[in-house]
Amino acid sequence: MTISRRRLLQSSLAGAAVGLRAQTARSVVVIGQDARLRAGNSAPDSARLLALLDRCVQRVYDRDTPLEAWKQVAKRGEVVGLKVNCLAGRGASTSVKLVEAVSERLQQAGIPAADIVIWDRLNSDLESAGFHPSARTGRLRVMGNDELGYDNELAVYGSAGSLLARTLTRVCDCVINLPVLKDHGIVGATMALKNFFGAIHNPNKYHMNVGNPYVADVYMLPPIRQKVRLHICDAIAPQYEGGPSYMPQWSWPFNGLLVSRDPVALDRTGWQILERKRAEKGMPPLASVKREPVYILTAADADHRIGICDPARIARVEV
Repeated sequence: MTISRRRLLQSSLAGAAVGLRAQTARSVVVIGQDARLRAGNSAPDSARLLALLDRCVQRVYDRDTPLEAWKQVAKRGEVVGLKVNCLAGRGASTSVKLVEAVSERLQQAGIPAADIVIWDRLNSDLESAGFHPSARTGRLRVMGNDELGYDNELAVYGSAGSLLARTLTRVCDCVINLPVLKDHGIVGATMALKNFFGAIHNPNKYHMNVGNPYVADVYMLPPIRQKVRLHICDAIAPQYEGGPSYMPQWSWPFNGLLVSRDPVALDRTGWQILERKRAEKGMPPLASVKREPVYILTAADADHRIGICDPARIARVEV
């Protein structure tokens, strides 16, 4: 079949346009702050936190009302997992108030309480952060991976080979990721991507080489990559040094949230926030102390394509 020069030119231009759109695609990271969210070191005000959360989620999904936006996250009939981060106990774990706000909005969007599961690595971690593990019908379920255990077959991607938590693989249809913005003494920073070390049986194996490429490879395991819908990072009192344990002398009242559908863009943005705070406090950049979280860059490379890491292609929206 003969192809005319005009058709060939049109085809080439169309292909170039697609390539250009791919190169210029942007991820949205919403940064919400409310200076009056907390008074001193008190718990955040529930009403102000709920309003802040609504503004962020509405902007991420670009809907006319918060409720319309929440209805995009999950559908009735799906079991929604809320993956919290509780390793550090109170002070540097996902805020109970934030989880309550997310749960309230999900229920208003049509998800019954019995179909919401708050989960993390261990029941003891959840308890230390202020959550109360239970399995009562008709109420929110709270459970550590020690309740249901892990799958019997290894999930593998790249350098990662792990057993995945049955809470993730057998209970949850979709997941909202609720990490904390903080420094990590080994891998530099821990936010959206690394929070799923709490979904595998052997996270201790993957902290070598500043977590690279292990954090990105773990996130590539299909049940994680396929089920996570939204990332809501607790930046109410983030920590710029001394993490992941709670070190109040290095935390500060950011009084905010980082929300995105792209974990790489969110982590890149959070990394920049931590670096700016370190510089403000006269501390060296993470690269200078050999803790630069390069796994975030790896998560955006051609072998992973989890999200966008180039700051020029991340739309930072403040609300």
